[in-house]
Amino acid sequence: MTDARLRHGRASLTLSFFVQGVTFALLVTRIPAIQDQYGISDGLLPVFLAAVPILAGAGSVVTEKVVVRVRPRIVLRWAQPVVMLALLGAGAGNAVWEAALALGVFGLSVGALDASMNMMGVSLQRAYGRSIMLGFHAAYSLGGIAGASMAWAGAHWDLSLLVSYLPAVVVLLPVAFIGSRWYTEGASESDGAEETPSRGATWVSFRLLMPLCLVMSFAYIGDSTVSNWSAKYLQDVLGSSEQLSTVPYNVYMVTTLLGRAVGDFGVRRFGAVAVVRSGSVLAAAGFGVVALAGGAWTGMLGFTMLGLGLCVIVPQTFAAAGRMFPGASDTAIARLNVFNYVGFLVGSPLVGALGDAWSYRGAMLVPMVLVLATLVYAKSFGAENAGYGGGHERPRTVDVG
Repeated sequence: MTDARLRHGRASLTLSFFVQGVTFALLVTRIPAIQDQYGISDGLLPVFLAAVPILAGAGSVVTEKVVVRVRPRIVLRWAQPVVMLALLGAGAGNAVWEAALALGVFGLSVGALDASMNMMGVSLQRAYGRSIMLGFHAAYSLGGIAGASMAWAGAHWDLSLLVSYLPAVVVLLPVAFIGSRWYTEGASESDGAEETPSRGATWVSFRLLMPLCLVMSFAYIGDSTVSNWSAKYLQDVLGSSEQLSTVPYNVYMVTTLLGRAVGDFGVRRFGAVAVVRSGSVLAAAGFGVVALAGGAWTGMLGFTMLGLGLCVIVPQTFAAAGRMFPGASDTAIARLNVFNYVGFLVGSPLVGALGDAWSYRGAMLVPMVLVLATLVYAKSFGAENAGYGGGHERPRTVDVG
């Protein structure tokens, strides 16, 4: 494969991650508006919110089966427009069944999209022969900031959901679809396997994959704690104003972007194990600062530390799965991706239940301990556990900038 084709493939996949960041942020930051538009009760809302990650997990499982016959780039090329149209559908209806249909389609298709994007990212990283996965996820974080800003503008100007969503979909959907012409799957294609996509045929040991699955769940429990509880924690526990309580999540997103933007350099210099260990310790320390904070500004310092620590873990978990099962990386990533949604599904209710039954300060110690447990499994990120050997060759390194 030519260096130019790899560069184009990397750029087009980066664009896809950015677009998905925008799309997902537009949905999750306007949940209250969706609830009001469709008249969804407080009792029914958790059912809708839980259904999306559950269906996304199902979509990831289906993708594992599909990519045995169809390349991940084909799945991604069609899943991304469906996700964006489902977002538009969620903003266009007025009956509860329409919300259920739109969010159901969103969940299933986002599972396929997340799985196929990360499959392609791991494949490209293998072709490059060096860490580039954090750069893709940095683009997702940048898209999340852009999407959250668009959502803020829509709420500030009291725009309808359809009007808020339409400009992003009209602009980004054709851009992403055109960009998909340059999708490249790195090493799998350079090996000359264009006509026989049997990447899922090799057996994946769930016992070997389980440490990474646990790390993925722990990371998303931490992430969902920040996204769902940071504003309430700052306002109700630390006594901040309502306006100030919106700041921690924005700070968290910005520090996530910054950490991922430089994270690949850290992996190349110090190795994945050291980066994951450092991120875990920093994130755990952030939860500790939040739990012990005496005021709002100290709490925001903790959330800042959380962003810098957690941001490196998820991309490196996907990359480690690709190294662990180089002959079946698509299968491993699809299965690992399910635990993304497990963590998201468990994290928010867990913290809420503990906060109500005990205290929200005490509840913050639970994700702290779980994130710190990543240290136990850090060795799974090392090159010695990459699964090379047994007939698998290490990928070549190409100089593509």
